[in-house]
Amino acid sequence: MDVRSFPNPYQDYTKDASVPFNSAGQLNHDFVNRLNLKIRELLIRMESELEHADPRDFTVYTGWSGIALLYLHLAEVYGDDYLEKAHRYASKGVRGVVRHGSSFLCGASGPYAVAAVTFYKTGQGKKAEECISKVLELHPYVMEGKNREPDELLYGRVGYLYSLLFINKHYKEEKIPFKYIQEMCDRILKSGENFADQKKMKTQSPLLYEWYKECYVGPAHGLAGIYYFLMQPECKVSSEKLQALVRPSVEYVRRLKFPSGNYPACSDDNRDLLVHWCHGAPGVIYMLTQAYKVFQNNEYLADAAQCAEIVWQRGLLKKGYGLCHGAAGNAYSFLAMYNLTHDLKYLYRACKFADWCLDYGSHGCRVPDTTYSLFEGLAGTIYFLSDLTNPEKARFPAFEL
Repeated sequence: MDVRSFPNPYQDYTKDASVPFNSAGQLNHDFVNRLNLKIRELLIRMESELEHADPRDFTVYTGWSGIALLYLHLAEVYGDDYLEKAHRYASKGVRGVVRHGSSFLCGASGPYAVAAVTFYKTGQGKKAEECISKVLELHPYVMEGKNREPDELLYGRVGYLYSLLFINKHYKEEKIPFKYIQEMCDRILKSGENFADQKKMKTQSPLLYEWYKECYVGPAHGLAGIYYFLMQPECKVSSEKLQALVRPSVEYVRRLKFPSGNYPACSDDNRDLLVHWCHGAPGVIYMLTQAYKVFQNNEYLADAAQCAEIVWQRGLLKKGYGLCHGAAGNAYSFLAMYNLTHDLKYLYRACKFADWCLDYGSHGCRVPDTTYSLFEGLAGTIYFLSDLTNPEKARFPAFEL
């Protein structure tokens, strides 16, 4: 028995199953109403939890900037009434920034990027420009690598790269000149080549990366997240480099797959344990779906479908309902597959994981250290439930573009 997850109590999708959507994937009124009622309830609870929040935590991952990102998202889903709170928390985030790291989730660029977009949407162009300048001031620091800047998403260069892409996405133009994105991608590619050469593993994986002396696999600290971003069309990595460097590196990760279809936390880990976004199938699935889009190889889609099976079987986690290691984060893997394949089975599964989250707190899950936060707590669950109201637009926050 899997001690890390609850047995999935739901019947899987069949054409005769009772579903909360029509044949076009549009959610019915009753289910959307349930989602909206729960969102309002959890927002009240989250705001009460924020009274006890660490006033110094400026990060997107567990701090004020993550709450700002939630309200920025709610403004997109429900309207501009939520922008006032996005502005309040984004302002708290940038006021608290301390220079330690440059990533979106856990470093300085994320709070400035979230604030830039929030100020832009609230008509404060000058303040937005000041925040963008702060993001770009980090660029030489991230490029140099004198402080052993890692390449991964949570703390490193890919996390900084996401901040650049995030700003352009919300401005809907090349607000960040492409040269900054290109330079960062080139730096990440060179770093991966150098480390693969150092480890004498270039024939196995032309691009290799480590974090704390381990080759992590998942998107937060590892290979799957780095390859996922290098394959993004916004990064414009040449087709030659994609074929020569990224594709064989994706193949390396594929060879690490357990017989179950899950993936290890690290390249030398033989324990089939973790089914989280940060480690295991729920995170690797994004690398596989993006590889399918870029290289049009059905084997990538088949592996992604296998990841989704693992999430369905083992994804209702005892760790809770959050994004990084909880049911809400795991549910996004179904939405990624639904938006790629339009197979209603995946929308059904996402709705069932939402049902689980609608009973927030009733399953005996662990209580996270930051109960209110975006990546561990309430804010992340609210983000997912609101995203589900329009499944075709759903994207894993601070990761999917």
